Amino acid sequence: MSRPAAAVQRVIKAYDVRGLVGSELDEQLVAEVGGAFARLVRGEGASQVVIGHDMRESSPELVAAFAEGVRGQGLDVVRIGLASTDQLYFASGLLDCPGAMFTASHNPAAYNGIKLCRAGAKPVGKDTGLGTISDEVIAGVPAFDGTAGTIADRDVLAEYGEFLRSLVDLSGLRPLRIAVDAGNGMAGHTTPAVLGPIAGATVLPLYFELDGSFPNHEANPLDPANLVDLQAHVLATGADIGLAFDGDADRCFVVDELGRPVSPSAVTALVAGRELGREIGATIIHNLITSRAVPELVVERGGTPVRSRVGHSYIKALMADTGAIFGGEHSAHYYFRDFWGADSGMLAAMHVLAALGEQDRPLSELMADYQRYESSGEINFTVTDAAKCVDAVLESYGAGIQSIDHLDGVTVDLGEGSWFNLRTSNTEPLLRLNVEARTTEDVDAIVKTVADRISTVSEAAR
Repeated sequence: MSRPAAAVQRVIKAYDVRGLVGSELDEQLVAEVGGAFARLVRGEGASQVVIGHDMRESSPELVAAFAEGVRGQGLDVVRIGLASTDQLYFASGLLDCPGAMFTASHNPAAYNGIKLCRAGAKPVGKDTGLGTISDEVIAGVPAFDGTAGTIADRDVLAEYGEFLRSLVDLSGLRPLRIAVDAGNGMAGHTTPAVLGPIAGATVLPLYFELDGSFPNHEANPLDPANLVDLQAHVLATGADIGLAFDGDADRCFVVDELGRPVSPSAVTALVAGRELGREIGATIIHNLITSRAVPELVVERGGTPVRSRVGHSYIKALMADTGAIFGGEHSAHYYFRDFWGADSGMLAAMHVLAALGEQDRPLSELMADYQRYESSGEINFTVTDAAKCVDAVLESYGAGIQSIDHLDGVTVDLGEGSWFNLRTSNTEPLLRLNVEARTTEDVDAIVKTVADRISTVSEAAR
Protein backbone atom coordinates (compact mmCIF):
# COMPACT_ATOMS: atom_id res chain seq x y z
CA MET A 1 0.00 0.00 0.00
CA SER A 2 1.17 3.53 -0.73
CA ARG A 3 1.30 6.21 1.97
CA PRO A 4 1.15 10.03 1.99
CA ALA A 5 4.67 11.40 1.65
CA ALA A 6 4.27 13.98 4.42
CA ALA A 7 3.22 11.34 6.98
CA VAL A 8 6.17 9.10 6.16
CA GLN A 9 8.73 11.91 6.05
CA ARG A 10 7.51 13.13 9.43
CA VAL A 11 8.82 9.97 11.10
CA ILE A 12 11.68 8.87 8.81
CA LYS A 13 14.16 11.57 9.71
CA ALA A 14 17.77 12.34 8.84
CA TYR A 15 19.33 9.79 11.21
CA ASP A 16 16.57 7.48 12.41
CA VAL A 17 12.85 6.71 12.49
CA ARG A 18 10.99 8.42 15.34
CA GLY A 19 7.48 9.55 16.21
CA LEU A 20 4.46 9.42 18.50
CA VAL A 21 3.24 5.86 18.86
CA GLY A 22 -0.23 5.39 17.41
CA SER A 23 -0.72 8.70 15.68
CA GLU A 24 2.58 8.78 13.76
CA LEU A 25 4.19 5.38 14.27
CA ASP A 26 2.04 2.24 14.17
CA GLU A 27 2.63 -1.46 13.62
CA GLN A 28 1.69 -1.41 9.94
CA LEU A 29 4.07 1.44 9.14
CA VAL A 30 6.84 -0.25 11.12
CA ALA A 31 6.27 -3.51 9.23
CA GLU A 32 6.65 -1.61 5.97
CA VAL A 33 9.85 0.04 7.19
CA GLY A 34 11.11 -3.43 8.12
CA GLY A 35 10.32 -4.72 4.66
CA ALA A 36 11.99 -1.78 2.93
CA PHE A 37 15.07 -2.11 5.15
CA ALA A 38 15.26 -5.83 4.40
CA ARG A 39 15.10 -5.13 0.66
CA LEU A 40 17.89 -2.55 1.02
CA VAL A 41 20.31 -4.82 2.88
CA ARG A 42 19.33 -7.99 0.99
CA GLY A 43 20.48 -6.23 -2.16
CA GLU A 44 23.85 -5.75 -0.45
CA GLY A 45 24.18 -9.44 0.44
CA ALA A 46 22.68 -9.60 3.94
CA SER A 47 20.80 -12.75 4.97
CA GLN A 48 19.69 -11.80 8.47
CA VAL A 49 18.86 -8.78 10.66
CA VAL A 50 19.41 -8.49 14.42
CA ILE A 51 16.83 -6.58 16.47
CA GLY A 52 16.96 -5.16 20.00
CA HIS A 53 14.61 -2.92 21.95
CA ASP A 54 14.42 -0.67 25.00
CA MET A 55 11.98 -0.79 27.92
CA ARG A 56 9.18 1.30 26.38
CA GLU A 57 5.77 -0.30 26.62
CA SER A 58 5.27 -0.08 22.85
CA SER A 59 8.61 -1.68 21.93
CA PRO A 60 7.71 -5.42 21.89
CA GLU A 61 4.72 -4.96 19.56
CA LEU A 62 6.70 -2.72 17.21
CA VAL A 63 9.58 -5.20 17.18
CA ALA A 64 7.17 -8.00 16.25
CA ALA A 65 5.78 -5.94 13.36
CA PHE A 66 9.24 -5.01 12.08
CA ALA A 67 10.38 -8.63 12.30
CA GLU A 68 7.41 -9.71 10.17
CA GLY A 69 8.32 -7.09 7.61
CA VAL A 70 11.91 -8.36 7.49
CA ARG A 71 11.11 -12.07 7.28
CA GLY A 72 8.41 -11.34 4.72
CA GLN A 73 11.27 -10.24 2.43
CA GLY A 74 13.11 -13.51 2.91
CA LEU A 75 15.63 -12.50 5.58
CA ASP A 76 16.07 -14.23 8.94
CA VAL A 77 15.60 -12.33 12.19
CA VAL A 78 17.71 -12.64 15.36
CA ARG A 79 16.05 -11.03 18.39
CA ILE A 80 18.29 -10.07 21.31
CA GLY A 81 15.41 -8.68 23.40
CA LEU A 82 15.99 -5.90 25.90
CA ALA A 83 19.17 -4.04 25.01
CA SER A 84 20.99 -0.74 25.10
CA THR A 85 21.74 0.81 21.73
CA ASP A 86 25.44 0.04 22.04
CA GLN A 87 24.53 -3.56 22.91
CA LEU A 88 22.66 -3.73 19.59
CA TYR A 89 25.75 -2.29 17.85
CA PHE A 90 27.80 -5.02 19.53
CA ALA A 91 25.40 -7.67 18.22
CA SER A 92 25.60 -6.19 14.70
CA GLY A 93 29.39 -6.41 14.89
CA LEU A 94 29.47 -9.84 16.51
CA LEU A 95 27.03 -11.38 14.02
CA ASP A 96 28.29 -9.28 11.09
CA CYS A 97 24.77 -8.39 10.03
CA PRO A 98 22.49 -5.34 9.81
CA GLY A 99 20.61 -4.27 12.92
CA ALA A 100 17.59 -2.38 14.18
CA MET A 101 17.30 -0.85 17.64
CA PHE A 102 13.85 0.15 18.86
CA THR A 103 14.18 3.22 21.06
CA ALA A 104 13.32 6.90 21.20
CA SER A 105 16.42 7.56 23.29
CA HIS A 106 15.71 10.44 25.70
CA ASN A 107 12.29 11.35 24.25
CA PRO A 108 9.18 11.09 26.48
CA ALA A 109 7.25 7.83 26.93
CA ALA A 110 4.74 8.50 24.15
CA TYR A 111 7.50 8.25 21.52
CA ASN A 112 9.34 5.34 19.98
CA GLY A 113 11.67 4.91 17.05
CA ILE A 114 14.20 2.78 15.18
CA LYS A 115 17.94 3.23 14.79
CA LEU A 116 19.16 1.24 11.79
CA CYS A 117 22.66 0.06 10.94
CA ARG A 118 24.41 -2.11 8.40
CA ALA A 119 26.69 -5.00 9.34
CA GLY A 120 29.47 -3.92 11.66
CA ALA A 121 27.27 -1.18 13.16
CA LYS A 122 27.69 1.10 10.15
CA PRO A 123 25.00 3.82 10.42
CA VAL A 124 22.08 4.17 8.04
CA GLY A 125 21.13 7.81 7.52
CA LYS A 126 19.11 9.80 5.03
CA ASP A 127 21.83 9.73 2.37
CA THR A 128 22.89 6.14 3.06
CA GLY A 129 19.59 4.29 2.99
CA LEU A 130 16.86 6.05 4.97
CA GLY A 131 15.91 8.11 1.92
CA THR A 132 15.51 4.92 -0.11
CA ILE A 133 13.45 3.31 2.66
CA SER A 134 11.24 6.40 2.86
CA ASP A 135 10.64 6.40 -0.88
CA GLU A 136 9.70 2.71 -0.88
CA VAL A 137 7.27 3.09 2.03
CA ILE A 138 5.62 6.05 0.27
CA ALA A 139 5.31 4.17 -3.02
CA GLY A 140 4.43 0.83 -1.43
CA VAL A 141 6.97 -1.86 -0.55
CA PRO A 142 7.01 -4.54 -3.29
CA ALA A 143 6.02 -8.04 -2.18
CA PHE A 144 8.63 -10.83 -2.09
CA ASP A 145 7.74 -14.07 -3.89
CA GLY A 146 10.34 -16.26 -2.17
CA THR A 147 10.41 -18.17 1.12
CA ALA A 148 9.89 -16.17 4.30
CA GLY A 149 12.73 -15.92 6.77
CA THR A 150 12.95 -17.44 10.24
CA ILE A 151 12.96 -15.89 13.71
CA ALA A 152 15.39 -16.91 16.47
CA ASP A 153 16.32 -15.51 19.88
CA ARG A 154 19.83 -14.95 21.20
CA ASP A 155 21.01 -13.45 24.48
CA VAL A 156 24.22 -11.47 23.94
CA LEU A 157 24.27 -9.47 27.20
CA ALA A 158 27.06 -11.48 28.87
CA GLU A 159 29.15 -11.45 25.68
CA TYR A 160 28.65 -7.68 25.41
CA GLY A 161 29.92 -7.19 28.96
CA GLU A 162 32.92 -9.45 28.38
CA PHE A 163 33.81 -7.64 25.17
CA LEU A 164 33.74 -4.19 26.80
CA ARG A 165 35.90 -5.42 29.67
CA SER A 166 38.39 -6.77 27.12
CA LEU A 167 38.83 -3.23 25.74
CA VAL A 168 39.62 -1.48 29.05
CA ASP A 169 41.91 -2.95 31.70
CA LEU A 170 40.02 -2.59 34.98
CA SER A 171 42.08 -5.13 36.91
CA GLY A 172 43.99 -3.85 39.88
CA LEU A 173 41.76 -0.82 40.47
CA ARG A 174 41.62 0.68 43.90
CA PRO A 175 38.18 0.16 45.49
CA LEU A 176 35.65 2.51 43.86
CA ARG A 177 32.11 3.39 44.87
CA ILE A 178 30.20 4.10 41.65
CA ALA A 179 26.81 5.80 41.80
CA VAL A 180 24.80 5.08 38.64
CA ASP A 181 21.54 6.76 37.66
CA ALA A 182 19.93 4.63 34.95
CA GLY A 183 16.91 6.94 34.74
CA ASN A 184 14.68 3.82 34.52
CA GLY A 185 16.36 3.21 31.16
CA MET A 186 18.53 0.49 29.68
CA ALA A 187 21.59 1.19 31.83
CA GLY A 188 19.63 -0.58 34.57
CA HIS A 189 19.87 -3.67 32.37
CA THR A 190 23.47 -3.37 31.19
CA THR A 191 25.34 -1.92 34.19
CA PRO A 192 25.19 -5.08 36.36
CA ALA A 193 26.39 -7.20 33.42
CA VAL A 194 29.30 -4.89 32.60
CA LEU A 195 30.47 -3.44 35.92
CA GLY A 196 29.18 -6.15 38.27
CA PRO A 197 32.07 -8.61 37.70
CA ILE A 198 34.78 -5.97 38.24
CA ALA A 199 36.73 -6.59 41.45
CA GLY A 200 36.81 -3.53 43.69
CA ALA A 201 33.84 -1.83 42.00
CA THR A 202 30.77 -1.25 44.14
CA VAL A 203 27.77 -0.09 42.12
CA LEU A 204 25.31 2.14 43.98
CA PRO A 205 22.16 1.94 41.82
CA LEU A 206 19.56 4.64 41.32
CA TYR A 207 16.41 4.09 39.23
CA PHE A 208 17.51 0.74 37.80
CA GLU A 209 13.91 -0.46 37.42
CA LEU A 210 13.09 -0.61 33.71
CA ASP A 211 10.11 1.68 33.20
CA GLY A 212 9.37 3.37 29.90
CA SER A 213 7.05 5.87 31.61
CA PHE A 214 10.15 7.44 33.26
CA PRO A 215 8.49 7.97 36.67
CA ASN A 216 11.44 9.73 38.32
CA HIS A 217 12.83 12.10 35.70
CA GLU A 218 13.38 12.28 31.94
CA ALA A 219 16.17 10.02 30.74
CA ASN A 220 18.03 12.99 29.30
CA PRO A 221 21.14 13.85 31.34
CA LEU A 222 21.99 16.69 28.96
CA ASP A 223 19.39 18.71 30.90
CA PRO A 224 20.98 19.69 34.26
CA ALA A 225 17.61 19.20 35.99
CA ASN A 226 17.89 15.47 35.33
CA LEU A 227 21.27 15.24 37.10
CA VAL A 228 20.00 16.58 40.42
CA ASP A 229 19.05 13.16 41.82
CA LEU A 230 22.41 11.66 40.90
CA GLN A 231 24.27 14.58 42.43
CA ALA A 232 22.39 14.08 45.70
CA HIS A 233 22.95 10.31 45.49
CA VAL A 234 26.71 10.78 45.09
CA LEU A 235 26.89 13.00 48.16
CA ALA A 236 24.58 10.82 50.25
CA THR A 237 26.49 7.61 49.51
CA GLY A 238 30.02 9.02 49.53
CA ALA A 239 30.55 7.75 46.00
CA ASP A 240 33.83 8.33 44.19
CA ILE A 241 32.02 9.02 40.90
CA GLY A 242 28.52 9.33 39.49
CA LEU A 243 27.39 8.09 36.07
CA ALA A 244 24.12 9.11 34.39
CA PHE A 245 22.84 7.43 31.22
CA ASP A 246 20.14 8.41 28.77
CA GLY A 247 17.19 6.13 27.99
CA ASP A 248 18.96 3.82 25.54
CA ALA A 249 22.27 4.12 27.42
CA ASP A 250 24.39 5.16 24.47
CA ARG A 251 25.34 8.44 26.19
CA CYS A 252 27.03 8.78 29.58
CA PHE A 253 27.42 11.87 31.76
CA VAL A 254 29.85 12.02 34.69
CA VAL A 255 29.52 13.67 38.11
CA ASP A 256 32.53 14.02 40.44
CA GLU A 257 32.69 13.14 44.14
CA LEU A 258 31.62 16.67 45.04
CA GLY A 259 28.42 16.28 43.02
CA ARG A 260 29.61 18.55 40.22
CA PRO A 261 28.98 17.67 36.56
CA VAL A 262 32.09 16.92 34.50
CA SER A 263 32.15 18.45 31.04
CA PRO A 264 31.82 15.87 28.22
CA SER A 265 34.72 17.76 26.60
CA ALA A 266 36.89 16.91 29.60
CA VAL A 267 35.83 13.27 29.31
CA THR A 268 36.69 13.38 25.60
CA ALA A 269 40.14 14.75 26.42
CA LEU A 270 40.75 12.12 29.10
CA VAL A 271 39.75 9.20 26.87
CA ALA A 272 41.70 10.65 23.95
CA GLY A 273 44.80 10.82 26.12
CA ARG A 274 44.38 7.20 27.20
CA GLU A 275 43.88 5.98 23.63
CA LEU A 276 46.91 7.94 22.43
CA GLY A 277 48.90 6.31 25.21
CA ARG A 278 48.49 2.96 23.50
CA GLU A 279 48.73 4.19 19.91
CA ILE A 280 51.04 7.18 19.53
CA GLY A 281 50.21 9.40 16.57
CA ALA A 282 46.63 8.17 16.22
CA THR A 283 43.82 10.38 14.92
CA ILE A 284 41.17 11.73 17.30
CA ILE A 285 37.86 13.16 16.05
CA HIS A 286 36.14 15.98 17.93
CA ASN A 287 33.13 17.99 16.89
CA LEU A 288 33.39 21.76 16.63
CA ILE A 289 31.45 22.38 19.85
CA THR A 290 33.90 20.50 22.07
CA SER A 291 36.38 22.50 24.08
CA ARG A 292 39.58 23.59 22.40
CA ALA A 293 41.30 21.81 25.24
CA VAL A 294 40.62 18.60 23.29
CA PRO A 295 42.70 19.33 20.15
CA GLU A 296 45.33 21.03 22.32
CA LEU A 297 45.78 17.89 24.43
CA VAL A 298 45.74 15.62 21.36
CA VAL A 299 48.60 17.60 19.79
CA GLU A 300 50.52 17.63 23.10
CA ARG A 301 50.20 13.82 23.27
CA GLY A 302 51.47 13.40 19.71
CA GLY A 303 48.12 12.72 18.07
CA THR A 304 46.29 14.23 15.13
CA PRO A 305 43.04 16.08 15.93
CA VAL A 306 40.38 16.22 13.22
CA ARG A 307 37.45 18.60 13.57
CA SER A 308 33.96 17.49 12.56
CA ARG A 309 30.45 18.83 12.17
CA VAL A 310 28.01 17.98 14.96
CA GLY A 311 26.19 14.68 14.49
CA HIS A 312 26.92 10.97 14.65
CA SER A 313 26.73 10.43 10.89
CA TYR A 314 29.56 12.94 10.33
CA ILE A 315 31.66 11.56 13.19
CA LYS A 316 31.25 7.94 12.10
CA ALA A 317 32.07 8.80 8.48
CA LEU A 318 35.25 10.57 9.58
CA MET A 319 36.13 7.67 11.88
CA ALA A 320 35.96 5.36 8.87
CA ASP A 321 37.75 7.71 6.47
CA THR A 322 40.64 8.54 8.80
CA GLY A 323 40.96 5.33 10.78
CA ALA A 324 40.62 7.42 13.96
CA ILE A 325 41.02 5.53 17.20
CA PHE A 326 38.45 7.65 19.09
CA GLY A 327 35.93 10.43 18.67
CA GLY A 328 33.96 12.57 21.11
CA GLU A 329 31.09 15.06 21.05
CA HIS A 330 29.92 17.77 23.45
CA SER A 331 26.64 15.85 23.81
CA ALA A 332 28.42 12.92 25.53
CA HIS A 333 28.50 10.60 22.53
CA TYR A 334 31.84 8.76 22.44
CA TYR A 335 33.00 6.67 19.47
CA PHE A 336 35.60 3.90 19.46
CA ARG A 337 37.43 2.33 16.53
CA ASP A 338 37.64 -0.94 18.45
CA PHE A 339 33.85 -0.88 18.87
CA TRP A 340 33.22 -0.86 15.12
CA GLY A 341 33.49 2.95 15.10
CA ALA A 342 30.21 3.13 17.00
CA ASP A 343 29.36 5.06 20.15
CA SER A 344 29.18 3.55 23.62
CA GLY A 345 28.49 5.51 26.78
CA MET A 346 29.40 2.48 28.90
CA LEU A 347 32.82 2.11 27.25
CA ALA A 348 33.57 5.79 27.87
CA ALA A 349 32.53 5.37 31.51
CA MET A 350 34.91 2.43 31.86
CA HIS A 351 37.81 4.57 30.63
CA VAL A 352 37.01 7.20 33.27
CA LEU A 353 36.78 4.47 35.94
CA ALA A 354 40.15 3.07 34.85
CA ALA A 355 41.81 6.51 34.96
CA LEU A 356 40.32 7.21 38.39
CA GLY A 357 41.13 3.81 39.84
CA GLU A 358 44.76 3.66 38.78
CA GLN A 359 45.73 6.72 40.84
CA ASP A 360 44.83 8.11 44.27
CA ARG A 361 43.44 11.56 43.52
CA PRO A 362 39.70 12.21 43.69
CA LEU A 363 37.87 12.65 40.39
CA SER A 364 37.56 16.42 40.82
CA GLU A 365 41.35 16.78 40.90
CA LEU A 366 41.89 14.28 38.09
CA MET A 367 39.47 16.08 35.75
CA ALA A 368 40.95 19.49 36.53
CA ASP A 369 43.84 18.44 34.29
CA TYR A 370 41.45 18.47 31.33
CA GLN A 371 39.35 21.53 32.17
CA ARG A 372 41.28 24.44 30.66
CA TYR A 373 38.39 26.76 29.73
CA GLU A 374 34.92 27.75 30.86
CA SER A 375 31.86 27.18 28.70
CA SER A 376 28.22 28.19 28.44
CA GLY A 377 26.73 24.87 27.48
CA GLU A 378 24.23 24.89 24.64
CA ILE A 379 21.75 27.80 24.75
CA ASN A 380 18.74 27.77 22.41
CA PHE A 381 16.95 30.81 20.98
CA THR A 382 13.60 30.59 19.19
CA VAL A 383 13.87 32.81 16.11
CA THR A 384 11.97 33.51 12.89
CA ASP A 385 14.94 34.64 10.79
CA ALA A 386 18.12 32.87 11.84
CA ALA A 387 20.27 34.37 9.08
CA LYS A 388 19.34 37.93 10.08
CA CYS A 389 20.10 37.17 13.72
CA VAL A 390 23.52 35.75 12.85
CA ASP A 391 24.35 38.77 10.69
CA ALA A 392 23.40 41.11 13.54
CA VAL A 393 25.61 39.23 15.98
CA LEU A 394 28.59 39.33 13.62
CA GLU A 395 28.05 43.04 13.02
CA SER A 396 28.08 43.71 16.75
CA TYR A 397 31.61 42.30 17.05
CA GLY A 398 32.98 43.99 13.93
CA ALA A 399 36.74 44.34 14.00
CA GLY A 400 36.97 42.29 17.21
CA ILE A 401 36.57 39.07 15.20
CA GLN A 402 39.85 37.23 14.62
CA SER A 403 38.43 34.65 12.22
CA ILE A 404 35.19 32.98 11.11
CA ASP A 405 34.57 29.52 9.69
CA HIS A 406 31.41 27.94 8.35
CA LEU A 407 31.94 24.20 8.91
CA ASP A 408 28.68 24.02 10.87
CA GLY A 409 26.87 27.33 11.28
CA VAL A 410 29.37 30.06 12.11
CA THR A 411 32.26 29.68 14.53
CA VAL A 412 33.71 33.03 15.56
CA ASP A 413 37.18 33.32 17.10
CA LEU A 414 37.47 36.42 19.29
CA GLY A 415 41.08 35.79 20.30
CA GLU A 416 42.67 35.08 23.70
CA GLY A 417 40.83 31.76 24.03
CA SER A 418 37.34 33.15 23.44
CA TRP A 419 35.04 31.82 20.71
CA PHE A 420 31.41 31.07 20.02
CA ASN A 421 29.41 28.99 17.57
CA LEU A 422 25.92 29.77 16.27
CA ARG A 423 24.12 27.10 14.24
CA THR A 424 20.53 26.42 13.29
CA SER A 425 18.59 23.35 14.37
CA ASN A 426 17.74 20.86 11.64
CA THR A 427 14.28 20.20 13.07
CA GLU A 428 13.14 23.32 14.98
CA PRO A 429 13.14 27.13 14.49
CA LEU A 430 16.08 27.46 16.86
CA LEU A 431 19.51 29.05 16.93
CA ARG A 432 21.93 27.12 19.12
CA LEU A 433 24.72 29.05 20.86
CA ASN A 434 27.87 27.59 22.42
CA VAL A 435 30.50 29.84 24.00
CA GLU A 436 33.94 29.11 25.43
CA ALA A 437 36.43 31.45 27.10
CA ARG A 438 39.10 31.44 29.77
CA THR A 439 36.87 32.81 32.54
CA THR A 440 33.21 32.57 33.50
CA GLU A 441 32.98 36.35 33.28
CA ASP A 442 34.16 36.30 29.67
CA VAL A 443 31.66 33.58 28.82
CA ASP A 444 28.81 35.51 30.43
CA ALA A 445 29.75 38.71 28.56
CA ILE A 446 29.72 36.95 25.18
CA VAL A 447 26.40 35.25 25.94
CA LYS A 448 24.87 38.60 26.89
CA THR A 449 26.08 40.31 23.73
CA VAL A 450 24.79 37.55 21.47
CA ALA A 451 21.48 37.24 23.33
CA ASP A 452 20.89 41.00 23.21
CA ARG A 453 21.45 41.14 19.44
CA ILE A 454 19.17 38.17 18.81
CA SER A 455 16.49 39.72 21.04
CA THR A 456 16.72 43.03 19.18
CA VAL A 457 16.26 41.37 15.80
CA SER A 458 13.44 39.18 17.07
CA GLU A 459 11.59 42.16 18.61
CA ALA A 460 11.88 44.13 15.37
CA ALA A 461 10.39 41.22 13.43
CA ARG A 462 7.24 41.09 15.58
